[in-house]
Amino acid sequence: MIEALKARVNGDEALVRRGRFLTTTFLLEVGQTGWLISIFEGRVMSVTSGPFVTPSSFALRAPEQEWEKFWSSRPPPGSNDLMALIKRRVLKAEGNLQIFMANLRYFKEALAKLRSAGEAV
Repeated sequence: MIEALKARVNGDEALVRRGRFLTTTFLLEVGQTGWLISIFEGRVMSVTSGPFVTPSSFALRAPEQEWEKFWSSRPPPGSNDLMALIKRRVLKAEGNLQIFMANLRYFKEALAKLRSAGEAV
């Protein structure tokens, strides 16, 4: 499912334009599985499955069941936004958070691209 991120983000020109000044690599941890996501000027260049030894600028870590709720077609309150997950202390944001916070809307919209829209993903 995470592999679909590249096509879904890169297929949204408005989102790519929003991230045009963003170039980074970050770790997305879904339960025990780590994914290294490389972004260059708003386009997702690669999505690679881990394990990794901290080769990223920051990491977003949450249990698999929390990501499943976030990526459901209609996430429940408290699971519908990255900041809501952080507030509930189920999502850990670690590392250089300046990059994450400066581009928060981009990351919110990019990760929401993995939500199912009624179809199986």
